[in-house]
Amino acid sequence: MSENVKIPEQSSPPEPPDALLKVEGLVKHFPIRKGLLRRETGAVQAVDGLTFDVRPGETLGVVGESGCGKSTMGRLITRLLEPTGGKIEFQGHDITHLGVGAMRPLRRDVQMIFQDPYSSLNPRHTIGTIVSAPFRLQGITPEGGVKKEVQQLLELVGLNPEHYNRYPHEFSGGQRQRIGIARALALKPKLVVADEPVSALDVSIQAQVVNLLDDLQDELGLTYVIIAHDLSVIRHVSDRIAVMYLGKIVELADRASLYESPMHPYTKALLSAVPIPDPRRRGVRSERILLTGDVPSPISPPSGCRFHTRCWKATELCKEQEPPLIALAAGRQVACHHPENAADQAPGDPAPASAGEAAGSAPGPSGEAAGSAPESEGGAGK
Repeated sequence: MSENVKIPEQSSPPEPPDALLKVEGLVKHFPIRKGLLRRETGAVQAVDGLTFDVRPGETLGVVGESGCGKSTMGRLITRLLEPTGGKIEFQGHDITHLGVGAMRPLRRDVQMIFQDPYSSLNPRHTIGTIVSAPFRLQGITPEGGVKKEVQQLLELVGLNPEHYNRYPHEFSGGQRQRIGIARALALKPKLVVADEPVSALDVSIQAQVVNLLDDLQDELGLTYVIIAHDLSVIRHVSDRIAVMYLGKIVELADRASLYESPMHPYTKALLSAVPIPDPRRRGVRSERILLTGDVPSPISPPSGCRFHTRCWKATELCKEQEPPLIALAAGRQVACHHPENAADQAPGDPAPASAGEAAGSAPGPSGEAAGSAPESEGGAGK
């Protein structure tokens, strides 16, 4: 080889793009007032210290049981609710406590799709009036006129432009949700928060709406925060997934890592309940982790780790000290003293006598017991 030949230098990997949305220590407590003087006697800790970011062009999925604070979180980051504490940054600007007037210009870039497609549409207004409302409120006149733009939006979401003068009650549930999507996309936002957008729809219609959201993201370059309790939907649409429990994020990871090897016991229990429609698994023993007890009240959550009352790995440390949400692997954050598939943060900590009774496993198809919960495999990702 000639000495004059230069070996090209290896280029460093590209840096990840700056976050479109940053949330630090987000808190929302709803006061409880009683008596004639309406004195505050307590608070519902709906969201209690969330920290995450959303990168441009990605989809962040948020899952958890009902009442864990998912929908409240969505309304906080869109500033439909006033946060009790924490910080929200959008494109580098602090929007945590902006007033109505200051938030108005940002409404063009942050929109929301609501869960119930019927209650979010005014039954007294036509579809044309509903979808054109963002233009009227923002004082924008699209090129070619408002009616033409609205008809193009209806066509974009798979509806007939001739339905411009119809009313919401004349449409099916899936069609009404498409109307809500068209209204959210009217001003070409950068961030769309979808609060369980398919939970009120039939299964066959759910797939159509999910595929529509995917197509619109590719076509318009949207960034999504999708809130759902259906793990199959979240797996299909998300790039990263945040698992919430009782107002806190317990695990945040990319889709492949989370489903193949969950680290938090709560995530493992959720994934073990996902049915796997695979004929090749017929006759194979499927083990499901059954959590005992109810979700604690957000009015008086447990001390320490909030999941320790239902966790089979709980120790005395879990009762006393809240685990921080820390990075245990590349791109994975977990809030657990004794995570799955990772070294314990506190090895040797004695388990309480009742820890083994916190969870069990359902029997498999053969009728045999599936074994103790710590040894069971979550079934998801196999």
